[in-house]
Amino acid sequence: MKAVFNQTKLPGNKVFEPFKLAGITFSNKIIRSATFEGVGDENGKPTDQLIKKYEALAKGGVGGIITGFIGVGQQGKASDNMIMINKSENIETLKKITKRMHEMETPVIAQLNHCGGQSKEESAHMPIVAPSKISDYKAREMTKGEILEVIEMFVEGIKNAKEAGFDGVQIHLAHGYLLSEFVSPRMNIRKDEWGGSTENRFRIIKKIFEEARKEVGSFPIIVKMNGYETLKNGMTIEESVKIAKLLEQVGCDGIEVSNGTLKAGLATMRGQVPWKMIVAQNEKLNKMPEFMKNFVGIVAKKTVPQPQPKNLYNLQAAMSIKKAVNIPVILVGGITKLEEIEDLIDNYKFDAISMSRPLIIESDLVNKFKTGRQTQSKCIQCNFCIIGCEKGPLRCYYGKVPVIKS
Repeated sequence: MKAVFNQTKLPGNKVFEPFKLAGITFSNKIIRSATFEGVGDENGKPTDQLIKKYEALAKGGVGGIITGFIGVGQQGKASDNMIMINKSENIETLKKITKRMHEMETPVIAQLNHCGGQSKEESAHMPIVAPSKISDYKAREMTKGEILEVIEMFVEGIKNAKEAGFDGVQIHLAHGYLLSEFVSPRMNIRKDEWGGSTENRFRIIKKIFEEARKEVGSFPIIVKMNGYETLKNGMTIEESVKIAKLLEQVGCDGIEVSNGTLKAGLATMRGQVPWKMIVAQNEKLNKMPEFMKNFVGIVAKKTVPQPQPKNLYNLQAAMSIKKAVNIPVILVGGITKLEEIEDLIDNYKFDAISMSRPLIIESDLVNKFKTGRQTQSKCIQCNFCIIGCEKGPLRCYYGKVPVIKS
């Protein structure tokens, strides 16, 4: 999918002006997009490292922060170091984080997620479920009762996020996790009221919004959704526009447009195949002779899907959604230059943009943009950060494999 990028800029700079979303005031239009931080303890309680990361982002000038995904229920857990919001002791710790962010005048939104078929049994300690039983998936098909339980999990998670002091929540409807699986025609092949038509596949989202609004009123609820999927029979831009319209109808306050699933290689991230980091993280692969490791790298580069382009790869989908709805639309994906951001805000009329990898390497990138010290991110899209956070805190590796303790 080729992005159509217009280099023409309008006079003035709206990027660093505040903007409002459902009553939340962001100091500028560059938001830190959700990225798994890998800093939860064995009980899903955030460690002190999380507040330090957010303090650095706030000092660095971001307009606001969307947390890495926070789990709403044990069955949807994908990692031992995943933060969970379904425990009262964790809520108390999250209160300290939101309090600190508000002291720094930085709004913070909690991204809530159930990892569905991408959950891991060794972390969840229970069988993995998905909307449908797909041949290449370990997950079994959910019962109707389990679907209702998931709705309750998300509603409870939204209530807990409000109690914890978050300015709003973002429901994770992207990247092949449970709710993304429900709306995907490829991943949801159910024959009952929870599958089939667009409206039926969207039903679980509708129910979450309806029940949540009864509990939290006008508390801001936004969504991160796929604008398309690079998979056969997956989500198309046309289908995503239908989903976006349904989101607006049920009272969604804003949409962040992303794409892809873990099954589609680098669709979500783009950039380099981080095969060296994958080998380093895997105990068996890491013990292989060097020539075998290099062979793994050759195979990975040839077999892992690497969609193009590497920059602004969600632009067309986001443009289609922006034209179809009257709620704020935020673009994420491969945004690295200030001139791109200016163009996206001034000419394409996006309400804001979001980024993550550029802020992993430079938490103060927004301030650098604002003061003119820098006009482009130093991120090389090595994607080592995405692999590294499975076993340790999120950080930039800049293409260098660390010494990983087994």
